[in-house]
Amino acid sequence: MRLLITGGAGFIGSNFVHYVRREHPEYEVINVDLLTYAGNLDNLEGVGGENYRFVRADIADRAAMESIFQERVDTVVNFAAESHVDRSILDPGIFVRSNIQGTQTLLDLSKQYKVGNYIQVSTDEVYGTLGAEGLFTEETPLAPNSPYSASKAGADLLVRAYHETFGLPVNITRCSNNYGPYQFPEKLIPLMIRNALAYKPLPVYGDGLNVRDWLYVEDHCSAIDLVVHKGVSGEVYNVGGHNERTNLQVVRTILQELGRPESLISYVEDRLGHDRRYAIDASKIRRQLGWNPKHDYESGIRATIQWYLNNEKWMERIETGAYRENG
Repeated sequence: MRLLITGGAGFIGSNFVHYVRREHPEYEVINVDLLTYAGNLDNLEGVGGENYRFVRADIADRAAMESIFQERVDTVVNFAAESHVDRSILDPGIFVRSNIQGTQTLLDLSKQYKVGNYIQVSTDEVYGTLGAEGLFTEETPLAPNSPYSASKAGADLLVRAYHETFGLPVNITRCSNNYGPYQFPEKLIPLMIRNALAYKPLPVYGDGLNVRDWLYVEDHCSAIDLVVHKGVSGEVYNVGGHNERTNLQVVRTILQELGRPESLISYVEDRLGHDRRYAIDASKIRRQLGWNPKHDYESGIRATIQWYLNNEKWMERIETGAYRENG
């Protein structure tokens, strides 16, 4: 199989590249990433070989992407996206270009060059927010509340349209909050680990009681791998860890594991349009494809904290900006 992975120098994408290289070393992998601020070639240390190639390119640049598709692509897995909600509030236009126009370019080329399977990696945020009860299912209406989630919902609808209109074989996966190695330190868990280690304040939005369903990134990769090989064309698959925690619970776990005082918690003004609760019903992918996560929250968060402790150089290169020199 010749596999095109887009956004493969980002957090989830780079973890998927490592996963594929380990589980399917015979596959040809083309990894495309624009290396914007969150794309980091340090994430791909140790990845190489004759059947692996990295290409720096913008998925919205049709000419650059067409040169890759002309070589033959069997499967596309699209991770490439702007993904930080706070940044989408400051500049929505970047998100529309990357997440919608970039996806449309990939879909158009997949149709033109008769790609056998297109996987869109999406997010539970397209569903909006939940009350105290209930779970997001694949049938939950899309109701995004931030420019980021709206751009991802728009991309999802384009993927569906290319399947319904043109018969393009597609799948959409919608995951809950990922955590684990290589996550850019603007996100909650690595930010809190970094600040706690330095005895800096840990900024918590609002009352800290917003709930997220936490999914260890390797478990997410195993789910996508199953969708690549066994997914039914046209189907959407929710992927969740069934590990609901408030942001405050996550922060307190980190402080406890690192032996830092809770007095470091600093409550800050809440994010605009901050969704109160996400929770995924992942029964469909479990039932149809046999997926099961290997990590519960307790083991996953400990492994994550330990990874950051063991990779201080990786964090330091991001903090100083040295990681950009690789691009």
